[in-house]
Amino acid sequence: MYGERNRRSIGAIITGYQFLLILVLALPGEAIMINSEPQFQTQEENRKALGAFLRNRRESLEPQHLGLPPAGRRRTAGLRREEVAMLADIGVTWYTWLEQGRDIRPSARTINAIAEVLQCSPAETRHLFLLSGLVPEETAEAKACESVSPEARCLLEALMPQPACLQMPNFDLVGYNRSFCHLVGVDLDLLAPEDRNCIYLWLTNATWRGRHVCTEDIVLQNFVAYFRAGMVEHRGEPRWEALLARFFAASPEFEMLWHQLHDVGTIENRRKTFVHPRLGQFSLQQMYWYSAPRNGARLLVYLPVDEAGERALASLAQEI
Repeated sequence: MYGERNRRSIGAIITGYQFLLILVLALPGEAIMINSEPQFQTQEENRKALGAFLRNRRESLEPQHLGLPPAGRRRTAGLRREEVAMLADIGVTWYTWLEQGRDIRPSARTINAIAEVLQCSPAETRHLFLLSGLVPEETAEAKACESVSPEARCLLEALMPQPACLQMPNFDLVGYNRSFCHLVGVDLDLLAPEDRNCIYLWLTNATWRGRHVCTEDIVLQNFVAYFRAGMVEHRGEPRWEALLARFFAASPEFEMLWHQLHDVGTIENRRKTFVHPRLGQFSLQQMYWYSAPRNGARLLVYLPVDEAGERALASLAQEI
């Protein structure tokens, strides 16, 4: 039966590229996760995590390394809370509340000052910003699209003839292979980087939208739910805010659903049906891989689910 043969085929593809995926998408010391979504914490959990992180960093530092004079015997290792507060130029009570997970709202200047006193790395400083509900400083500018590494480009080409692309959490397309462009009927190289966004293309590009066989109302509702879920972590970031404004301008229906619905959604592997002017309809299976960190880029590969899909991908490859 084709179903069994197809499962073996998909398994072989996944196995063959698993090692490449780890090399290309995972940074040193970080792990790649398959079929995993970012897990968002509540504000209370973030405050507790922030307090625990500050306490751990404070207790790991030696006072003399920060130019503080010896102060006799200490009941606990590391710096005292009042020493951190003094060096960061903030109140002792206020800093104590921060470590205790109280519901207070630190400013970016305050978090930067504390991070400097605690000798935090850039990654640790970013972690402090996120736990505090602030936008990390490196995301202050609205970047249209992140860059994709040469290794990732090689991976996308190695996946041919399977259509594949690299998406950011906001649905920006930062990489794709030629099969993907032929599948969706759009030469993405001809578009401005800020226009290479799956939601924006669905709202504005009739060819892109026409290649998908689906219920348009449901797709739009799903996009609203997906983007709303992402905004939880990225609220206030210029690129996300700019995209939302573009979606509203491009589609009054999207704006209406955004204000009417309050659902959130997560990306799932689905079977999708496409239509090609020459090849007709065929179905492909989505497969997502998430890179480290969990809220980073995701690799999307389309795999055939039957003989019609195999023939369609083979024909698309011949057009390239």
